[in-house]
Formats: sequence, C-alpha cells, structure tokens
Amino acid sequence: MAIKKTNLLLGKMLVEKGLITADQLELGLRHQKKTGQFLGTALVSLGFLKEKDMLSVLSEQLIVDYVKLENLRIDPSVIERVPAKFACHYKIIPISFKDNLLTIAVSDPTDVHVLDDIRLLLNLEVKAVLAGESDILDAIKKYYGIGAETIEKIIDQTKQSAKSSFVSQGQVEEIQDIADDASIIKFVNQIFLEALSERATDIHIEPFEKELKIRYRVDGVLYDAAIPPTIKYFQLPIVSRIKIMAGLNIAERRLPQDGRIKIRIGNTDLDIRVSILPTPYGESVDLRLLSTGMLYSLSTLGLSDRDLSILEEMIKKPHGIIFVTGPTGSGKTTTLYACLMKIKDSTKKIITIEDPIEYQMDGITQIQVMPKVGLTFAEGLRSSLRHDPDIMMVGEVRDTETAEIAIRVALTGHLVFSTLHTNDAAGAITRLLDMGIEPFLAGSSVQCIIAQRLVRTICSKCKVLVKDKIAGLKGLSFLKEIQSKVDLNKIDLYEGKGCEDCKFTGYRGRTGVYEFLVLSEPITELILKKASADQIKRKALELGMHTLMQDGLEKVVKGLTTISEVARVCELKEE
Repeated sequence: MAIKKTNLLLGKMLVEKGLITADQLELGLRHQKKTGQFLGTALVSLGFLKEKDMLSVLSEQLIVDYVKLENLRIDPSVIERVPAKFACHYKIIPISFKDNLLTIAVSDPTDVHVLDDIRLLLNLEVKAVLAGESDILDAIKKYYGIGAETIEKIIDQTKQSAKSSFVSQGQVEEIQDIADDASIIKFVNQIFLEALSERATDIHIEPFEKELKIRYRVDGVLYDAAIPPTIKYFQLPIVSRIKIMAGLNIAERRLPQDGRIKIRIGNTDLDIRVSILPTPYGESVDLRLLSTGMLYSLSTLGLSDRDLSILEEMIKKPHGIIFVTGPTGSGKTTTLYACLMKIKDSTKKIITIEDPIEYQMDGITQIQVMPKVGLTFAEGLRSSLRHDPDIMMVGEVRDTETAEIAIRVALTGHLVFSTLHTNDAAGAITRLLDMGIEPFLAGSSVQCIIAQRLVRTICSKCKVLVKDKIAGLKGLSFLKEIQSKVDLNKIDLYEGKGCEDCKFTGYRGRTGVYEFLVLSEPITELILKKASADQIKRKALELGMHTLMQDGLEKVVKGLTTISEVARVCELKEE
C-alpha cells in the first residue's frame, strides 16, 4: 500500500513540475503494473524523463538525500565493510561509516526489505541515500573491481587459502577442473562483457610478481581495468579457461601459443584473436576483439572528399599495386578491407593472404599464412595465381621475395593491395628500392601509396569551444610550426572537458588522417633516378599532395579533433 501511495505521489509531483504529462503518467502506471517496476524506473525506461530528474523529485518526496556518486571519493575501509556479493546482489554501494551507522546508496529507498537484510547480515545500523542504479553499478565496478563477487564466491567455495590452491605450476588436471568451474567461466565472461561495453579493441592480461593486471585498449590508449586484488591467486585457471575456449594446450606454458575464440554477446558476434606469451611470472595473454560490426565502408573511414575521390579512382584500375603504410595499429588492414568491400562483386575473384585473418568476409577467398608448414606470403601468392584471381590482397610485404612476386603479379594484369611499415608515403618507395626492387619495376607497378594514422575524436557530449587558443597551446614544442601553417585567430578550436561518456578523457572514437601519394609521371621519373624520399616528398607537395599533418589540421579546423592529438600521432616539422 505504501509503495502504491509513493508511486501516485511521485507521479503527481512529476506532472506538477512539468517533467511529464498526465498521459505519460497514465502510460507509466500501466507499464509499472505490468512489469512490477517502481514507477520512476518505468517512466525512465519508457523514455519519458531522465533518471537524474526523476531521482531529484523522488528525493524531495521521500525526504532522502540524493547523491551523485561520481563526485564522491569513498574510503576503502568503508568498502571493506560490505562484501562484494552483497553489494552486487542488492545493487548498493556503501558511502560512509561513523558511530556504527553505515550509509549506503540505493536506487529504491522504498524497498525496506533490502535495508532490513543489510542490517541483519552486517549487524549494523543502516541509513539509505538515493543514487541512480547505473551510477551504483559503475561504482561497484570501480571500487570492488570487475567480477569481484565471482572471485569472492570461488574463495568461499574452496574453504581454504586461495593462494595455496591456485598458484601451483603443476597438477594440470586440477587446474582444468577449476578452469571449467562455473564461477571462473562467469568471471572470464564478465571480462569480455566489460571490454565490449568499454569499446575496447584489446584485452591485456599481464602477470607481474605481486599482481595480475588487466588492461583495455580503448581508442588506441591503454587503461587499467578495476579488478579485485585477489585475482592474482586465480591467474592459472583464468588463463586455462581462455586456452580451453581457444582450443589451445593448457599443459604447455613454456612456448607462445595463438588461437581464436568465437562468442556471441547479445546481438554482437565477436571473433577474438588469442596470443599467449610465457613470462617469468606466468603467461601473458593478449585478446584482440574483432567484430563484424567493425568493418567500415570507404565513406566512414574519415577520408576527405579529395582523398576519397582519389581512392575510388585507384581501386577501379585493372592492375597495379596500392600500398597502405603506417605503424602497427594505425588502421591499415581496416582501410584495405574497406577497399575490398567496395569493389567486391560476383564478377571478380578476390583472394587475400593474411597473417592473421582479422575479419571473415563473404564472397572473398581468404588464406591464413602458416610459415611452420611453408605457407609464406610469397608461397601463398604463387599458388593463388593458379586460381585466376582478379584482385589480391597481401597482408604485408615483409621481404624481397614477397615484394618481387607482388610486383610481377601487378604487372601481369592483377590489382594488388598490400601494406608496408614506413613513416610516410614517400618512404615506401625507398623501402622497396632498399629491398632490391628495380626502380623501373617499382615505378611501373605501384599506382598509389597511402600513409595513415588514427587520431581520437573529441567527445560530442562534452565538446566545448577553446576560449584562449594560444594559452591552451603554450609550452607545446610544436606551437611555432602550427602557427606557421594555421592562423589560429581565424579558426575555432574545440576540446573535450571530460565526462562519464568519454571516461573523462575528452575523446570518444577515432578517425583516420591520410597522406595520398599518387605515382604520376614526375614522381615515376624521380624513382627511376633513385631519388631520396625527401626529394619525392617535395615533388609530391608541389603537385598538391596533402601530408598527414595537413590532413590532421584540416580535421582540427572542422572541430573533429585537437592539435595536441594530431601532434601525438603525426611528425610535426617544416615541410
């Protein structure tokens, strides 16, 4: 009866304050009756009002303090008073403890059963304050760590010292039994779920002498995951669980191993690339998360209209080589896949030779390089020619043999895509010549070289105009170079102030910056003369090429990213 009265009073107050309409209240009451939810939760789930507005009115109605957990720093001694399993089960977070009174944040203060249970379980006086449910769940992850309640459950089940049970390097059968335990399975799944929700591209599980670290790579930057310290004791079963999922040998801990895991989380199919390395303190695991939703089209790569038109023209050519260059993690493979997806149709035979195959693509024959059995890039290229391909992609040109075969394939009427590890587009030419490729072969086969980097984009939720541009750039070594290329007084600069959506980094998501070197006749003449990379670059600039830095600054002018972010990934110097 009290809950029904609370619902009606809350609904009336929300209507009076103009936060919802009477019709919306009626719909909310129907939804609440059907689902059994609290009315405020029902109205939020229907999208009629924001959670913070509902909580503000609810705190006023119930005369209960409303707290914003992101603004609080909770003492670890307070957190220790409530076991993780209680916090997760009841969706509460302890805030303070004084004079035997424990203050906890709850999302529904009308649920007296939760408060009674906590009083009984902890034998303490309890006072409730109001907080958003999502804020409480985020605080539980922050202060207890991912899967803390699962780790606690495992420790409770063992009824003995976790350390003595799980750090032994022997007893493979026992480790396998533990790795198959429902709690370990649940914990590993929680790691994957958290990584997906954080938009991580990699999960690093790294053992050290006194701790086990889990780090997520988000937008190209590594962040420590909040995990319970006791996770160190479960290092072996966690790694063994991942090995079992990837079909690897759990008894082998002396040699590197590679494998793949395929899982589905909600509507997302994940292909996880697993790499395991032995270290003095156990095995280090890298998990690369690959989703079919991560395949991009050319129009979503961040290419300017100028560069997009160049690339679309290049991929229509019947033969030649298109190289994409840049360091590891700069998005080269993503660009190549986007090109293949653009030109793929039923009239063309496309074969790729990769190490490893990152994305499975329908309608394209993909080959995994296996050097142990003699299937190298070069051998794969030779054998693939017998299958009459129109278009080929070679994951990387690593050696002279692969480069020579790729060039001859291009000269015999095939369109070839590949990657090179060089700092800029012009450097790719000298790299090929250094490999021993004849200048006339390089000049006649290579159509275009694309250098690229990935820059983080400004978070749209906390994007603000920079008021004092010069002050914001003071102390940065590249300020003079920037001022020589951009009139800061004529453009607006933006930055992200930091918010929950971007984890207070000011950035969310990434886009590419590009440098297109098209091998026109003047460039080809320089290659035949074995000109240096600097000479080729100067000529390309005269012909209208835009450098990585220039493309990055164009994105700064458009308000997509910041100057400091462009400086982080591009070499700034006088052209």
